[in-house]
Amino acid sequence: MREGWTRARLGVNVSRLGLAPSYGVSARSVDEAFERGIDFFFWGALRRWGFGLALRKLVRRHPGRVVIAIQSFTDRAFWLRRSVDAARARLGVDAIDLLCLAYRNTPLDARVWEGALELRARGQVRALLVSSHDRARLVSLTERDGLDAIMARYNAAHRGAEAEVFPAAMARGKGVLVYTATRWGSLLDPASIPKGERPPRASDCYRFALGHDAVDACLIGPANQDELREALVALERGPLTAEERAWMIRVGDGVRAHRRSAPPLGLADYVRQAPSMVASLVRRGVTEDLLSRFNR
Repeated sequence: MREGWTRARLGVNVSRLGLAPSYGVSARSVDEAFERGIDFFFWGALRRWGFGLALRKLVRRHPGRVVIAIQSFTDRAFWLRRSVDAARARLGVDAIDLLCLAYRNTPLDARVWEGALELRARGQVRALLVSSHDRARLVSLTERDGLDAIMARYNAAHRGAEAEVFPAAMARGKGVLVYTATRWGSLLDPASIPKGERPPRASDCYRFALGHDAVDACLIGPANQDELREALVALERGPLTAEERAWMIRVGDGVRAHRRSAPPLGLADYVRQAPSMVASLVRRGVTEDLLSRFNR
């Protein structure tokens, strides 16, 4: 790694990039990522069995060197405990390094928060993280005692967190984990890029996200090993120059304007897409935390 991509802290020490399996990256990529400097693995909403098995083996080979995060959407303390216990059992670990209370767009349930604090007090969880799409909610969560870090959407097209969320997190000493650095791939789509601008590489998107002083780490969700290797290039290329950052902002503004001008999906569009969406969930695996969405 170049100077400038130092390790980060989200309540526990982590590599600047965290690998998540939701888009289908193979289990063998876990070993490759670790060998190339990633020790942070986000076994999130879609707990793919193969990815979990690879993590279990990695933990056995490198005890104390692998950082594991999980998340739960539930608003019931009982299901939160069950989710953590299931992850610990399947990964063969005594404790989960980071527990993310995910998608908290409404007030955080007091019983769930107390349950999370209890899990940490018992040593079954080491640090607590909260995610939300509501930036105002994230700002208020930074005031919560006992919370180690927040997780926010951030990319060149969605920069609102720079003004609304990041200053609050920095002022209150909270770690920041960001995701959707490629804006679900739209920042890489030549059809969305403003005329006269070159399309970014995925590594450019990760370099942009990591370049903000408030950002400690960024999640990557590659679909295959080629995408994983491109993401890892971000660590080798180092921070963006001022010119590169200005270019990424122009691209982000253009992509956002392009997407806003696209016609909204109608009911017929959703009906046509439903079979592929269901098939995608089946391929990825319906797991504890996906089911916990219904435990509200």
